[in-house]
Amino acid sequence: MKIATAAYPLDWFETWADYEAKLRGWVSEAAGQGANLLVFPEYGAMELASLAGAEVAADLKGSISAVSERVERSNAVLAGLAREFGVYILGGSAPVPEGGVVVNRAPFFGPDGGVDHQDKQIMTRFERDDWGVSGGGALKVFETALGKIGVLICYDSEFPLLGRTLVEAGVEVILVPSCTEALEGYWRVRIGAMARALEGQCVCAMASLVGKRPEIFAVEENTGMGGVFGPPDMGFPATGVIAEGQLGVAGWTYAEVDPKAVRAVRADGHVLNMTHWQEQSPRAVPPRPVVLR
Repeated sequence: MKIATAAYPLDWFETWADYEAKLRGWVSEAAGQGANLLVFPEYGAMELASLAGAEVAADLKGSISAVSERVERSNAVLAGLAREFGVYILGGSAPVPEGGVVVNRAPFFGPDGGVDHQDKQIMTRFERDDWGVSGGGALKVFETALGKIGVLICYDSEFPLLGRTLVEAGVEVILVPSCTEALEGYWRVRIGAMARALEGQCVCAMASLVGKRPEIFAVEENTGMGGVFGPPDMGFPATGVIAEGQLGVAGWTYAEVDPKAVRAVRADGHVLNMTHWQEQSPRAVPPRPVVLR
């Protein structure tokens, strides 16, 4: 497969046609480069708030409501683009109401019209304390023509057991859409994505919001870049970095990924992190105190 992962800047739109044109341009560019799996970042849909006007977009509850009201229409656009260009697309996530709470949901579209989504599992302090966003539905395995794909949205990538759950279900590629304000936030998610690739002997593809958009609540400033990471072992770069963009520079980052390489390193790598994971449990007992003088 060829993965395109975005460093995506939020824009301000006067009309829906402008929004559609932007999405078409991004998808067309990636597909034109031969990509068949496109990854947009966490909260990439927040630019929909601009269509409700400046006062609404700058308001906490107003921005959530404005975006969630337009998600269905946005999803229809992305679904159409996935079919038209014959690609898989993980769309930018959005806050949406579900069962009396608001969840952070990333839609996933297939080239034959299939549509599903992945909800974020664990909220950051800002999401839970300031924004009132809650953890959503359980993790999923997306069985595609490209192989089994999982999604860990931003902060979720920093929790090993979530990644392990996907790996044990047969996932070979984990998508990590991210939204981070500061450089340390970007590196927390990137380190998490690289750690999941190491211990699960899999590929993690990270997308980021980039740039400033002070008119839209909660996504005023964004730091990051695209990146695709694997285990630093046979069949992969020694650094584990398959591809990376430039910090803060908008655009796609591309990487050719062969699922056979994942299977090979899991079966006969120089180390076998995925297989040896289970050896932790009997050894992860309270340590015996030792007094040294």
